[in-house]
Amino acid sequence: MRFDGWIAGVGTAEGTRIVLGHWPRSPYGAVSDVMVERADGHRVLLAATQELAEFVAATYAFDEVRVVPVGVRRDGPRWTVEAGPLRLGFVVGRRGALGWLLRAVPAPLAGRPAWVRLIDRPARRLMPGVRTYGSAGGGRREFYGARDLHPIVAAEAQWEGAALGAQRDVEPPVRFGFGSAPRRPALVRITTTVEG
Repeated sequence: MRFDGWIAGVGTAEGTRIVLGHWPRSPYGAVSDVMVERADGHRVLLAATQELAEFVAATYAFDEVRVVPVGVRRDGPRWTVEAGPLRLGFVVGRRGALGWLLRAVPAPLAGRPAWVRLIDRPARRLMPGVRTYGSAGGGRREFYGARDLHPIVAAEAQWEGAALGAQRDVEPPVRFGFGSAPRRPALVRITTTVEG
């Protein structure tokens, strides 16, 4: 199963860490989901459809799963996300050297599992906590083929109407699966392949 789109990860001063998956092309059509780990470690999945929620919950670990409308809008560098109790806005900066390097890899190659395995060690060195492949829930294996990278330069978020404070690094790392989002807030253009 292949998901093609973007993953954004951001932390907040309050301690909540947020990972958005925005998938214009997926086995479930154009969908989005948000993985939230609260400051106390409580992990919540916010998914747009029951079918997507069941798939994601069988692949990653959560303490709570909610099926809610997930709306994602882009206006130039600004992204706005509304998902049940969450409101998130973030601004994407210019791509750096790593983003340019990722863009130089042809898209068909970047998503191939063999390539993703090959770049796992360099990715771990460049971005601690990040893994490009590994074992997921339900006996599945996942391969993250990154194709571009932009820093997130500003973000604001609310949970159930309460502000979560200024943008921070994704610290501590999120605990949904075998790896975390990059520590520095970032938007990654990605092709995710799930086997099994």
